[in-house]
Amino acid sequence: METDPTRRPIGYWLKHLHDLLEDGFAADLADLGVDRRQWQALHTLAGGPLAPDGLAAALAPFWPDARAGVDSLLHGPAGLVARGWAEPAGGGAVRLTDAGHDLHGVVETRVAELRTAVLAGLTRDQYAETVGVLAVMADNLERRAGRSG
Repeated sequence: METDPTRRPIGYWLKHLHDLLEDGFAADLADLGVDRRQWQALHTLAGGPLAPDGLAAALAPFWPDARAGVDSLLHGPAGLVARGWAEPAGGGAVRLTDAGHDLHGVVETRVAELRTAVLAGLTRDQYAETVGVLAVMADNLERRAGRSG
């Protein structure tokens, strides 16, 4: 790590961390044939069946154009349904299959391991303070732009 990380602006660190997280997810899940969006959908559907609009709403904080991509994520050629990880649940909803639940368990373990690696060397208080500071910064910019967070 740099001797003085404050020499770089926060935007650098946010983008760098985001890219490292994306790379970490890709590397840790590649052998399972799962990408980060599919993981997020599996994790969300593990909570119970959802219609595409409900899934898109749940994914929107992580994927702003989720509504445009959720149909392909579910029903595209490499979608969760085509791969046998999800199935129709009636009323337009989709639920995980047994294979989807099994995969979710494996991926959940790997994601927990990645999170542990990311947080190594930090106390719970340091993590909470970091998240709190970022939330205040985001709120400041949302208010400045006339949006609510």
